[in-house]
Order: sequence, then structure tokens, then C-alpha cells
Amino acid sequence: MSLPSLFESKTHLQDAFVAGLERQLAEPGLGTYILVLANASFDPAIWPVLNGRLAVRFAELAAEVSEGLCSGRRLAYPDDDLMVFLKLMAMGFAAISGTEWRRAGPWEVQYNPLRALRPARASGQKVDGCQPPAFNPNGFQFNKPFLKPEILWQGELRRHPARLLYNKFPFAPLHGLLVPDPERQLPQRLSQDWHLYVWHLAEALAETLPGAVLAYNSYGGQASVNQLHFQTCLREQPLPVEDAKWRHNGGDIDYPLPCRVFDSALAAWFHIEELHGLNRPYNLIHAGGKMYCLPRRPQGSHAAAAWSAGHAWYEMAGGVTTFNRDDFTRLDAAAIADELTALTPVRS
Repeated sequence: MSLPSLFESKTHLQDAFVAGLERQLAEPGLGTYILVLANASFDPAIWPVLNGRLAVRFAELAAEVSEGLCSGRRLAYPDDDLMVFLKLMAMGFAAISGTEWRRAGPWEVQYNPLRALRPARASGQKVDGCQPPAFNPNGFQFNKPFLKPEILWQGELRRHPARLLYNKFPFAPLHGLLVPDPERQLPQRLSQDWHLYVWHLAEALAETLPGAVLAYNSYGGQASVNQLHFQTCLREQPLPVEDAKWRHNGGDIDYPLPCRVFDSALAAWFHIEELHGLNRPYNLIHAGGKMYCLPRRPQGSHAAAAWSAGHAWYEMAGGVTTFNRDDFTRLDAAAIADELTALTPVRS
């Protein structure tokens, strides 16, 4: 079964990604501007291309917002976008810098100040397990009309309608949000059918997009939106959790918290169903021909370290996103390992 042209090669994906950002930069409004700014500043290949136009548009939007606030006029922007842009105005465009990277032992650390502006939404709520409530059409969800400009691609993907949106505050290269059957308004609960769908999609993408990652945050596992979705990215290097030295990969060193690795879709599903039965949140990562499953304590049940904004699939896989330079510079391998260990699920 062939894939849409977007997914046929890294070049096709990169070209579509950049073209979509350029299209959005011409759109009115704050939301699309914030998305373009965050994605462009994250990628060192895109930032020089769009920097000048972003600076001009920033000045135009800042003048509009300032005039509206001073005159008492109601600004017709979502509150989330307005709050983020006001923070950007306080920073000033000149202070916006690209993402920086380093290693701390086996872990990957990035300095990503723009992601600090991201609204927490559901990922900031304390929850007790992995069973989501019913889909709420009035809450934040991917079918909102104001999100239409943020769609990178939509069409049929392996016999299902699907929509690929940009991640508004990326922490991974070519970062997207894949929403299958968006009009069905499915909650963030993985069924066997959708598990198999993503498993076989990951296999197909591995043939055309080496380094492709498909990830899933369960409800209670730092999922920020209660609508079925998966995160996508394209990495040059494997994630830390993929390192051969870990015991789950056949090595002799224990990962800081439990991790199961599967090369069988059926065996993986039996394990996921067991977690559902225990009402235990988890994170899944399809990468390198395998699926990594990391059960964990529910979000909000552990007081995260001051340098951490929480733990979704990327953090569970050994990545750390820092929002200030002191944390980026000083954070060491032991502190990261200790934080992961603290997320080990409590035996019931």
C-alpha cells in the first residue's frame, strides 16, 4: 500500500514542511505566527530563511496588539495565543534564539526557551489513571476551525482519513501531530485497531523515512489533548532509550524505569491491554523497527524537579527540554536518571 507523496522521502517531507510554514506566515492572526516562529527557531536550516520576515511580522502584530489593548478594544484572538504573544512582546524579538543541544551522559538535553510559553492544557492536570473521559467537543481539540491553517497535510493514510498538523511548540525535528479519523472525535484511548494501524504505519514509514518516530502519550501520560493523536518526527540520531547498552535492548545496564521492547504487534497489544486493566498510564515510541513501552506514574502524582515541565514520550525516552540557560548548562546525568526513576509506577 503506497504512502502519500509527503511521506515518500525526507526531501518531500522537508519541502512540504517549509512550504507550509511560508504559507502560514502570510496568514493573519497570532496563532499561525507563533507556530511559524517556534518551528523556524527550532530548526537551524529554516531560521535563516524566515528570520527577516518573522521580524517584520512581529513588529506589525505587536503594534496591533498594543493599540488594541491601549484603546480597550477586544482583540479577536484565542486567549492562549494572546497570552503567548504578550510574553513574546515582553521578551522582544531580538531575544529569541534557536534551540541548542548537548549530551549529559546517555541523555539528550536541549535548550528550547520558546517551548516554555506553551499552554499546559490537559498535560498540566492531575489524573488518577489512563482512562480518558468522553471526548469534549467544547474543549480544545484538533477540529477547531482556527486550527485549519496549522494543517500540514490531510487525506487518506492507509485507508483512513487522517490529518497531520504542525506541533505548535516543537521539541523534535519536523515535529507533527497525526490525528486519525478526526471527524469521529475519538478520545485519547488506544484500541487494538488503532494500535495495529500505527504499528503498520510505522513499518511503512521506516522504509521511506529512516529515523521516523511515531509516539503516543496515553491519557495520564502527559497527553495534552483528549483526542486520539500520535506525535511524529524525523531524527538523525536514535533516542537515548534505543541505546544498545540498556538491558531492555540486550545490554547490561538497567534503564532508570521499566521499559519493555516489542517486535511483535500482538505481544505489544497484550501488554498494553494489561496496562489498561491496571489503569496505568504509559508512553509508546515506535522507532528503529521496534516499539518501546514505558509504564509510569500518572501525571501530577510526582512533584517534578524544578528544571522539568513534566514527562511525556520524549522525556521518558531520555530527552530533556530546558527553558533557561542555567538548567541547560548545569543539569547532569544523575539528576536526569533520578527524575526518571521517580516515575516508576507504584505496584498495585
